[in-house]
Amino acid sequence: MTGATSQASLGAYGAALHARFLRGLAVAPRRAAVRGPGWSLSYEALHERALTWAGALLRAAGHRPAAIGVLAAKGPHAYAGVLAALYAGAAVVPLSTDFPAARTRHMLEAAGVSAVIADAAGRALLAGAPGPAPGIPVLAPDEVSAGSVPVDAAHALGEPLPADAGDTAYVLFTSGSTGRPKGVRISHGSTDHYFQVLDARYDFGPEDVFSQTFDLNFDCAMFDLFCAWGAGATVQQLPAAAFRDIPAFAAEAGLTVWFSTPSAISLVRRTAGLGAGALPGLRWSIFAGEALKCADAADWQRAAPTSTVENLYGPTELTITICGYEWSPETSEGLAVHGIVPIGAVHKGHDHLLVDADCEPVSGEGELLITGPQMTAGYLDPADDQGRFVTHDGRTWYRTGDRVREVADGVLAYVDRLDAQVQVQGWRVEPAEIDQALCACAGVEEAVTVAVPAAGGDLELVAFYTGRPTPASRLARALRGALPERLIPRRYTHLAAFPLNANRKIDRGALRARAAGPPGRTEPAAVPARVPRPAPRGQ
Repeated sequence: MTGATSQASLGAYGAALHARFLRGLAVAPRRAAVRGPGWSLSYEALHERALTWAGALLRAAGHRPAAIGVLAAKGPHAYAGVLAALYAGAAVVPLSTDFPAARTRHMLEAAGVSAVIADAAGRALLAGAPGPAPGIPVLAPDEVSAGSVPVDAAHALGEPLPADAGDTAYVLFTSGSTGRPKGVRISHGSTDHYFQVLDARYDFGPEDVFSQTFDLNFDCAMFDLFCAWGAGATVQQLPAAAFRDIPAFAAEAGLTVWFSTPSAISLVRRTAGLGAGALPGLRWSIFAGEALKCADAADWQRAAPTSTVENLYGPTELTITICGYEWSPETSEGLAVHGIVPIGAVHKGHDHLLVDADCEPVSGEGELLITGPQMTAGYLDPADDQGRFVTHDGRTWYRTGDRVREVADGVLAYVDRLDAQVQVQGWRVEPAEIDQALCACAGVEEAVTVAVPAAGGDLELVAFYTGRPTPASRLARALRGALPERLIPRRYTHLAAFPLNANRKIDRGALRARAAGPPGRTEPAAVPARVPRPAPRGQ
């Protein structure tokens, strides 16, 4: 299959996620499919690389693998790896080279990964993972060494393998309250419905250039890749240095579609990048992963006056995003709740319910439940399904855990979370996972983590613990062996005992008030500050 891919050939791939890349290949074979600092891959080149790698993986495995991991820093290897896994008929399991080795090992085992595409950083992480060697074949694109999967163009696939709508397209992991990440399976049928909704909503075309701000182990990265590739457009990887001057980078790269978490707005504002008309080339400005403030939407709209600004909402379990709302300077603030832009209407083909604490339907305001073709069939571990999926009127519904309010006909607005889950720079964080990791640190008896507003409007994680007083830097170092960087609290406070409420339960409200109080009441960890990297995960 080449750039001359026919519509008839495309039809053979039906709902398969990689059919969208084949569409782009047919429309713009020599256009850049994806590019980054100092490199670029055309649709033809990326297609041929993915076919070669897929052939090598299939030959090494001796069968069609159920899941292929992609453990590479964001760059040409990672993007080609995502496509190669799909071409091999496998589920893609994007992994982060920034995660601890033990966490990565758990994800590989939980997802049933039978082969990995890894760059040098990924291979080092695999080598350092504790426990018995996984015995998983590793394709190392930048190195030929003993034990690595040989890559030979002679064994390249002639064309990608097809996939059925019910097959898993990708597996992503979210923070889990049990102390381990939860694996979410998303099918080709779910992504097919999702991108059909987006095709009807947006006018993306071959001349568009998409910002790619998200790490590939976050589902909003799939929006960037497959919206762009389905239109024959270009995906532009943003290096961290680009955030020092987004207007200059956007102009040089020719960006027309921006997609990030709202945290990026504060970052661009701090670098004086939100001046009136500073982003004239943008046609679409899309935000997801955190609550979008009206003030931030208004500032971005002034900077990108010819751009349509949209707020998208959705947990991983509902395939990337499930609601969308177009910002209007004239009417949106009147519909906002607590100064937050509405999340809009639920996607066509889905039903939603608002329920009370007893899971009984209510009108006006309540917890949001959704069912429809974008809903996952369940977690990798069925035990994780409990409490998140309920049956009503003979159908299964996903409980988002978000309280929403209907502010206009079919238009929903986010109010708050009903549990302890929080969003930190787009990450969906279960504080209980951090608490369990802290309790495993020497001298810590009990731990409670809370999130409070920090400078710039982001949330900051603050940990309280009992047991033996321990330097904050030591606790932070210990947590790095168990948690991703963004889940590591920046401040720690030792308490002789936790405050209790009237029900004799730990008073989290009192802890949040203390964490948000004057400086000096909690001890900061001696860790370097990180430049926020926009990375989504449902509001």
